[in-house]
Amino acid sequence: LAQAGQRFSLIARFLGSPTGCVATPSVSHRGPGNWGVMAEVKVKVQPPDADPVEIENRIIELCHQFPHGITDQVIQNEMPHIEAQQRAVAINRLLSMGQLDLLRSNTGLLYRIKDSQNAGPVSFFLSKMKGSDNQEKLVYQIIEDAGNKGIWSRDIRYKSNLPLTEINKILKNLESKKLIKAVKSVAASKKKVYMLYNLQPDRSVTGGAWYSDQDFESEFVEVLNQQCFKFLQTKAETARESKQNPMIQRNSSFASSHEVWKYICELGISKVELSMEDIETILNTLIYDGKVEITIIAAKEGTVGSVDGHMKLYRAVNPIIPPTGLVRAPCGLCPVFDDCHEGGEISPSNCIYMTEWLEF
Repeated sequence: LAQAGQRFSLIARFLGSPTGCVATPSVSHRGPGNWGVMAEVKVKVQPPDADPVEIENRIIELCHQFPHGITDQVIQNEMPHIEAQQRAVAINRLLSMGQLDLLRSNTGLLYRIKDSQNAGPVSFFLSKMKGSDNQEKLVYQIIEDAGNKGIWSRDIRYKSNLPLTEINKILKNLESKKLIKAVKSVAASKKKVYMLYNLQPDRSVTGGAWYSDQDFESEFVEVLNQQCFKFLQTKAETARESKQNPMIQRNSSFASSHEVWKYICELGISKVELSMEDIETILNTLIYDGKVEITIIAAKEGTVGSVDGHMKLYRAVNPIIPPTGLVRAPCGLCPVFDDCHEGGEISPSNCIYMTEWLEF
């Protein structure tokens, strides 16, 4: 009877155990003549072996679901059966292959999928960073995200949470490898911004064609101003000499900004490449001076000099009767009239146009 009871208890416990579990019976008797039987079944569950490739693929899927980045806690919640060491091996492999970016935030490290459009040049630069630690890669990625407008060292410190001394050391190292470069900003003479070595700085950093070594080229602007006005004057005189009706003469005196730009480029007076936007800036100063007027007409898509189906036309104007002194006050055409007040950056006391008008 004792043996029968033992077998019955063992079978019942085994049938109640999970499928695939190993049941190990342990039987103890209370003593001779005692019919009590105690049977214990120890269940040992063996987790399936995790495939490293499947772990990497799952991490990439999570990064696609959360494009701004995921933390290690997110990976752990999605794959609770994966040990920390297996996760670390998969993440390090993805980082070394250049499929993930490592970022630092206030909540800790973030893993973000790498942009496929920048994978080519980025992989080229990262090939130069072999042997670099994660901190150096982190600073490089922060500078990369800033684009051609660059980023100040203080902002790098804020985004990376690294000490300033460590950041300065990393910046010098990246500059020596020609991965990044420092560019002086016209907004602040003592302020340097960092950007990737192969990028052309934005106009907001260099000041565009009107600045050279952070100095405003006033003489160059004045020469462009005179040549643009001379071109429009010549076109207006040619239209008057055509002896056609007044309406045709007026229409013939207009020139598009593209024509003015082409004329300036053919003169060869500029050492830097000028854009149509630069020429339109010069033409706007002539409008403010009352020497030129502008009109905007509709144009077919693809027409040279047109933008979004519109074209800007300019013509030189000469007043028939010299205006009186009060009418010549510069405030009526001033583009920064609303910002002009005594004690401010723009004020009547330091306005050169106001000084010229009062001398007149």
